[in-house]
Amino acid sequence: MSFGNVSVVLVHGAWADGSSWSKVINRLRDQGVNAIAAPLPLTSLSDDVTALDRALERIEGPVVLAGHAYAGAVIGSTRSRNIEALVYVAALAPDEGETVSDVFYRGETHPQAPQLTPDRHGLIWLPQEGFAQAFAQHAAPQELAVLTAVQRPISVSCISEAVGRPLWKDRPSWFLIAEQDRMINPGTQNFMAGRMNAHVRSYEADHTPIVTAPDAVTHVIVEAVQSVSAR
Repeated sequence: MSFGNVSVVLVHGAWADGSSWSKVINRLRDQGVNAIAAPLPLTSLSDDVTALDRALERIEGPVVLAGHAYAGAVIGSTRSRNIEALVYVAALAPDEGETVSDVFYRGETHPQAPQLTPDRHGLIWLPQEGFAQAFAQHAAPQELAVLTAVQRPISVSCISEAVGRPLWKDRPSWFLIAEQDRMINPGTQNFMAGRMNAHVRSYEADHTPIVTAPDAVTHVIVEAVQSVSAR
């Protein structure tokens, strides 16, 4: 199937890097969809949006922008003109004036969710046991080993900066709800998706379906790409 010149840009969340999207990238390629992963410094929300904008400058033609977890705030804060649709994967979608922290802590915390506290540098690391208990409890041991080894901390500045008018108010959006998420309350995901008027797709997935349920994630992204290419 031809998707024209529509490209997909994938944005990683906290405690991860672009390699977390590798399974999805390969599946999109198999379906003829060009995709790149945008690297974020995770030093502040503003820094991350600037980094995303630099990646988007490299893309010609319409873009479907997908973000996992924290990256939902980043993809909602860009103002790049070539974005035609947004895909939120178990992601955070703060509204205007809200912070990432506001929505992250909105719902009840799962009993197996890790305690998150910044170190003396203002960086938040995920405890090693948090990967198997809450971040990706459905992952294989080899996958958990990689996720743990490549984790990148997120700055407190990323979660404490209020967002402006989010792009999801002006673009169609899709939201993959991870029903077994132990990091972001699924009820909070439903709340955010509802106020976004997003196309909701719900799966029995953990917090990191880009690793543990890549077929489901790919399906939702391709649905958004098909919508853009059909215009």
